[in-house]
Amino acid sequence: MTWVEPTSTATALLLLGRGSDPASERGVDCPGDLPTPSDPDLVARATAAKAALGDRVFVLGHHYQRDEVIQFADVTGDSFKLAREAAARPQAEYIVFCGVHFMAESADILTADSQRVILPDLAAGCSMADMAVLQQVEEAWDTLAELGIAESTVPVTYMNSSADIKGFVGRNKGVVCTSSNAERALRWAFERGEKVLFLPDQHLGRNTAVRQLGLTLDDCVLYDPHKPGGGLTAQRLRAAKMILWRGHCSVHGRFSLDCVTEVRDRIPGVNVLVHPECRHEVVTAADYVGSTEYIIKTIEAAPAGSAWAVGTELNLVRRLANAHPDKQITFLDRTVCYCSTMNRIDLPHLVWALEELAAGRVVNEITVDPQTAHHARTALDQMLALP
Repeated sequence: MTWVEPTSTATALLLLGRGSDPASERGVDCPGDLPTPSDPDLVARATAAKAALGDRVFVLGHHYQRDEVIQFADVTGDSFKLAREAAARPQAEYIVFCGVHFMAESADILTADSQRVILPDLAAGCSMADMAVLQQVEEAWDTLAELGIAESTVPVTYMNSSADIKGFVGRNKGVVCTSSNAERALRWAFERGEKVLFLPDQHLGRNTAVRQLGLTLDDCVLYDPHKPGGGLTAQRLRAAKMILWRGHCSVHGRFSLDCVTEVRDRIPGVNVLVHPECRHEVVTAADYVGSTEYIIKTIEAAPAGSAWAVGTELNLVRRLANAHPDKQITFLDRTVCYCSTMNRIDLPHLVWALEELAAGRVVNEITVDPQTAHHARTALDQMLALP
């Protein structure tokens, strides 16, 4: 295995003490010893609390979580897989979701009323999901209605959105999608309308429309909720087939075409594998593009000795490198840090949540109001019904 450790912001984050790892500080001039990633006392406490709860608790860990948290997950996966896994465990009284807020909301929507969803740190949000606020989306929909095109527009929202946005999509006969089924969701939408309003990630919408549906970049317009009319003329909105929301992932949006060029110069024969949340020019220059699950499966199936530069969240890339020492795996951009909000779920927060539950005290419960949950469930169920 060849692993090139990211520098700059990533190292700075480690040096702040969030998940510090001595093996990660190679080449960093920092006096003194850093703590190990998992305090043995915390590991023992988490193990004891989880054992005390038994089948009453079910711990979900997103692929982007740090290793010290993932070790306690009963299931790992992407956001939708984890929400479905939670719904498939009706015997679990508590669902501890090691991810971010919108994921916990989806779990609450899909699980039984008797189950309680816990997010170990309420500050674990998602910058992309926060870029689409319900009031803004409703104002955008009003703009489309005033132009007479709302009736021919089908809203599609990425799983990485709030329950409010999923509820809006459900009320307006749309569908939720993931990065793995975005093509199917968009084909379903275009069978029912002439246009799609895609929320909140512009890059996934654009990449899917152009790469998999055969639309052109001119068919796509970017709606900016901070500008009147989205910063678009009535003519452009009427002509567009894909109305993309101005949102993006703060991690995947950082990868650039220069990153691809640099890694190809540095590692001859490298395979560039990226997530579709990356910019269009990065996706176009890559060799392989797919969801988190696709990235994992592609690396697993790759031949020994092959070289890979992976454009997704750092925790997952490091985990893949450690799991496949027979392959050369590197991060596509050595200066990009971890997902700052996903990384907020650390071992101390998980220990606290588990110990409180074991003591009979429910903390950080995530609930979605019944009306929003009903409409969001409609959009989620429509996704599940896709051919």
